[in-house]
Amino acid sequence: MADKKPQDMNFEEAMTELEQVVRQLEDGRVPLEQAIGSYERGAALKARCESLLKEARLTVEEIYKSKEGSVDVKPSDLQALVDGPQ
Repeated sequence: MADKKPQDMNFEEAMTELEQVVRQLEDGRVPLEQAIGSYERGAALKARCESLLKEARLTVEEIYKSKEGSVDVKPSDLQALVDGPQ
């Protein structure tokens, strides 16, 4: 997976590799130069995960109960904030 660019990864791939990077850095047995590279890779993976989570939050649908008691689903109003004025 380390050959794959973070922007080409899905959330699960990026999170799995990020966890591996963190374990490796916490172990402390990595040469300094490799640790710096791992840190940079980890930062890119973290940014990818955050971006995907933000995107997911914006596309979550709101479930609400109408006055009549039925359950309805509507797109989240948050997407409009991202899209901006039309």
